[in-house]
Amino acid sequence: MSDIDPVAHNRAAWDREVEGGENVWTRPVDPETIAKAREGIWSVVLIDFQPATRDWFPDDLSGVDVLCLASGGGQQAPVLAAAGANVTSMDNSQRQLDRDREVADREGLAIETVLGDMRDLSAFGDGTFDLVFNPVSNVFCPEIAPVWRECFRVLRSGGALLAGFMNPDIFIFDREAEDERGELIVRHALPYSDLTHLTEEEREAFGAHSALEFSHTMTDQIGGQLAAGFVLTGFAEAPHHAGATAKYMPGYFATRAVKPVLAP
Repeated sequence: MSDIDPVAHNRAAWDREVEGGENVWTRPVDPETIAKAREGIWSVVLIDFQPATRDWFPDDLSGVDVLCLASGGGQQAPVLAAAGANVTSMDNSQRQLDRDREVADREGLAIETVLGDMRDLSAFGDGTFDLVFNPVSNVFCPEIAPVWRECFRVLRSGGALLAGFMNPDIFIFDREAEDERGELIVRHALPYSDLTHLTEEEREAFGAHSALEFSHTMTDQIGGQLAAGFVLTGFAEAPHHAGATAKYMPGYFATRAVKPVLAP
């Protein structure tokens, strides 16, 4: 077993992504996008590049307390803030949070930023938020049951969790064969982890400083939300835009889950 700390490793990896400037998820939105959001014309991405379904959100975001969880980068949090929400952005990368702060300062938006691991929301009290927006990011988290439990805790009764995540099946394939030749060769048993399924030499070849990835079973993804107490009210899927698997299966799933209102 590797002695790599995945949280520290991935924090440094995403900080480098911001510095490199090539990753699309590190590029802040422009002033026109914020101006439109202020007029009620807005969208945010939950999976792939597709706008998240608007009816998964409250009709009016004014005064809605939103936690953008592991979604730093100057995109979703500023848009939701411009649309009227009270937004807190929590991310494992300080540089990604700086992107949110950059847009907030440029546009006069009030966004609170918090650095931390998505499995630990102890910075927030019980029932703090009306909505948790968590785009595809738990692929960088070694375990997700704590994420769902914490999301349930910090939501108010009737609050919603919007979560995007990877289809675990895409991790069965040999990465080199897929990336370099477009071949789908089954290699890995699931659940997958960069730390246990790749040799040190392979991790070096794929980028020793790249963020570590972990697949999670559908039992952990959807079953984990149900076990935490959520009720699922929405489901969507999208292709993996950058992989050879896109022709054959969805690469991403999204769920809308609600914390039930307790009977008086």
